[in-house]
Amino acid sequence: MDLPLTLAISPYDHARNLRPQGLALTVLELPIEEIFFRFTKFREWDASEMSFGKTVSLMAEPAPDIVPIPVFPSRVFRHSAIYIGEKSNIKEPKDLEGRKVGIPEWAQTAGMYARGLLQHEYGVDLARIHWHQAGVQQPGRVEKAKLHLPGGVRITPVPDKSLAQMLAAGELDAVISARDPGGRRLFGNYQEIEEAYFRKTRIYPIMHLVVLRRDVYERDRWVAMNLFKAFEEAKRHSTQRLVEIGLSHVPMPWLAEHARRWRALAGEDFWPYGIEGNRPTLEAFVQYAHEQGVTARRLQVEELFAPETRESFKI
Repeated sequence: MDLPLTLAISPYDHARNLRPQGLALTVLELPIEEIFFRFTKFREWDASEMSFGKTVSLMAEPAPDIVPIPVFPSRVFRHSAIYIGEKSNIKEPKDLEGRKVGIPEWAQTAGMYARGLLQHEYGVDLARIHWHQAGVQQPGRVEKAKLHLPGGVRITPVPDKSLAQMLAAGELDAVISARDPGGRRLFGNYQEIEEAYFRKTRIYPIMHLVVLRRDVYERDRWVAMNLFKAFEEAKRHSTQRLVEIGLSHVPMPWLAEHARRWRALAGEDFWPYGIEGNRPTLEAFVQYAHEQGVTARRLQVEELFAPETRESFKI
């Protein structure tokens, strides 16, 4: 009899028709904000898609109650996540110093990557920015991670306004957000810049990963690897569909050509799971998390993931 397992995840094509061996899987496809809120607050299901920022925050604690596996369902380059006001005179990243910049949460994964590249690629001093925290479209959003902010960094919560509202009114000079708050992007030609950034750093930002509740993992440790293998197989079918030219799997022209172009740049496995194919990205993110005070200590990449998923058998 297969072991029952509940998993909450967004309806990704590359997570379609998951068939983990030995598991009777119940998949809950929910809005990502609802998944994060309910799992973070209540641990309602056995396995869940999870924000990478929240994950590293939890994994740096003395006794984390989650066990991540190196499956990365969402990845997005984040030069495109930096927005400025329509009439702003900000022209380059260094111009953000001395300005008021909004964030939905300091530990939001998109913002952590954006601040990391601002600091390391453009020499921006994060302590010289006046940070304001609020919901993107709705007031009342709060920080969900315990922070250990570096010296000089100050964040002002704004509970009664939204980032979109403040940016439109000129009360903020810029916003860093995974969701569009209005305004215009700091990097207008962001796709070209992000491609050059990947060529230089090999960093392809990981936004989300998959975690197990620790009690589920400790009871049946084989679940981690069997779930990992099922995600790998589902992804393999998805990438094959992307390069198919005989029919349209999604309502978008030239998708196969775009996929082939990305494969030429990123490699045959252009959406890798596991540690080694993602090491530059993983190493950068644990560095950013520590530098920005999302984790109290610098995590090692290997300690993030279930040991069973770090290597595989060879024939």
